[in-house]
Amino acid sequence: MIFMDVEVKNIHKRFGPVHANNDISVTFKGGNIVGILGENGAGKSTLMKILSGFQPADSGEIWIDGRPVDYHGPRAAIAHGVGMLQQDPLDVPAFTVLENFIYGAPGGMNLNRPQAQRQLSEVSQRFGFDLDPETPINRLSIAQRQQLEIVRLLALGVKLLILDEPTTGISAEQKNVLFEALRNLAKNDGLSVLLVSHKLEDVIALCDEVVVLRAGKLVGTKQLPATTDELVTLMFGEELAPHQPEDIEFGDTVLKLDRVHLASKRLSITDLSLEVRAGEVIGLAGLDGSGQRLMMRACVGLEKCVAGDVFINGQRMTGQAYRSFMQHGVSFGAAGRLEEGLIAGLTLTEHIALVSERGMVIDWARARQHTETQIKLYDVRGHADNMIEQLSGGNQQRVLMALLPENPVVLVLEQPTRGLDVDSARWIWQQLLKRRADGTAIIFSSAELDEIVTYSDRILVFYAGQIYEIRDPDAVSIDELGRLIGGDFQSSDHVERLA
Repeated sequence: MIFMDVEVKNIHKRFGPVHANNDISVTFKGGNIVGILGENGAGKSTLMKILSGFQPADSGEIWIDGRPVDYHGPRAAIAHGVGMLQQDPLDVPAFTVLENFIYGAPGGMNLNRPQAQRQLSEVSQRFGFDLDPETPINRLSIAQRQQLEIVRLLALGVKLLILDEPTTGISAEQKNVLFEALRNLAKNDGLSVLLVSHKLEDVIALCDEVVVLRAGKLVGTKQLPATTDELVTLMFGEELAPHQPEDIEFGDTVLKLDRVHLASKRLSITDLSLEVRAGEVIGLAGLDGSGQRLMMRACVGLEKCVAGDVFINGQRMTGQAYRSFMQHGVSFGAAGRLEEGLIAGLTLTEHIALVSERGMVIDWARARQHTETQIKLYDVRGHADNMIEQLSGGNQQRVLMALLPENPVVLVLEQPTRGLDVDSARWIWQQLLKRRADGTAIIFSSAELDEIVTYSDRILVFYAGQIYEIRDPDAVSIDELGRLIGGDFQSSDHVERLA
């Protein structure tokens, strides 16, 4: 067994006036599993991108096994044994699973495909992942794309594996399989794992120690076990007060699905009828690919109904495009931030101008002023002239919130807090609940079961195209909800078949 020790020394990185990494020095010992913690914008992803070759440091050094290394680009980092799974996987949508698996490997696309397929199958089975080699990437969920990237990096022989939010959208069973495999790889093969995660329960369950960043600086390390409160205090300097739910009176029906039938290549939803009232929050729970995405997009005109009707405020919207839904007060937030929600290569000001300016001529001075107001209001760690891809995932999520209309009739949000730390996620919900208090209905999906239980007035559980309703979320524990999304409906008295 070969262990590989990796050390970063005096790393500095600036993005304009933002000092993303400020003199960070830390050692990662071979065979250890280390949690990298910090609030959004603390510098976690920047440090990991420097370590994995995706970004150069302004100054500082990387040492491997006692010797300085100077690599440029992720391929060179992988050749030195360091690989990273990005929060938004870097893959080629036009390629199949197998083609992405072999892309970048020695030999390139000329590799023996049957041999590569056997290797893909072997590594996938080791983790309990189900990846069809001939499926195009653009048909995979974000969770499946993450799984493919983990498999690809291990097949390339990395000895230090950096995982940025790897458990988003996977089941508890899949997470247990993943964690057990990572423990075995660390113990038996000497693999080092750096887990960047906002899920403190995952860090506590998997890691041997944590490294904590705050405002670009290293503020501490801690051996585990530790409590959630201890880790929160390390991250933010204080414990966070618990969420206090507020009861409100719902208004009239604003969204109605009447005997809707939806179909994709993988599943169908039949005879779905649902009414959503003003001010109501409905959480959607289920494994990726269980039907939530299909239903949410039908609610905003991005998915056509095979049969049945969709109504907004009593107006029949069946067959209308998303633009028409927007004109009737419906707004949609996609899970894929840079795939659907934001535009790489545009600045924050240009994003704000797209949604706030009207007519053929843009008043750039007004757009910039509005951008600076939104940056302050939504506490975005960035500047008006920053390209959107320069921001951390959490700050991109805040920009998405800034782009939403102030008083929509219905908000439909795919994983609105994906990749956010506990404080940022709570802040996002404060903004959403302000809209709810003004009468906005909210439909949201989330991989965080505690988030669904905490904020939902009703819960819809999706399983292989079937939908079950929980009318009283307070009566359901997180463990029970976890069993329900796995298909165990017989042991629960709290669900009713909806479709």
